[in-house]
Amino acid sequence: MARYDQQSGECLVFTFKEGLLSAVAHDLKLRVGRWELRRDGDGAIEGSFDPDSLTVVCAMRDGNPSTGTISARDTAKIEANIKSDVLAATRHREIRFRSTRVTAEGEGYAVEGELTLVGRSRPVSARVTRAGAQLVTEVRLNQPDFGIKPFSAMFGTLKIQPHVIVRLTVPVESA
Repeated sequence: MARYDQQSGECLVFTFKEGLLSAVAHDLKLRVGRWELRRDGDGAIEGSFDPDSLTVVCAMRDGNPSTGTISARDTAKIEANIKSDVLAATRHREIRFRSTRVTAEGEGYAVEGELTLVGRSRPVSARVTRAGAQLVTEVRLNQPDFGIKPFSAMFGTLKIQPHVIVRLTVPVESA
């Protein structure tokens, strides 16, 4: 059995702004601070992610980190909004993934499974590719599919796009 967590890998979430006042907002790079992914001998994958552990890493501009763009006060406010209003982390203490099918595909895998987020389960699929000594996957999630209303402020003139990207990176297992 292989086991990965925040010590051996990285789980990032990317959000994207939209709306009339999007020029004053930021695309964001967030980090999941507590998570665990297990792969058993048959290749099945299970994961758990703590929604209360999300933190803002930085703002993103044109796909690149833009450090120092967000104040500490705004960072704290963003994190609080995500945990309470978006993910309802006090009510939904865990985000879970369980694979239903894992198929070898070149040096990577095709993974199908079920993701449970804010109490709703939906099927997801992903391609896992090898990047040097890492296995990397990016999954595009549509928040409304899970009953999540994307964050909005200032009467909807400033909002977050319905989709987010989750990127998970873990080391390639040694033979």
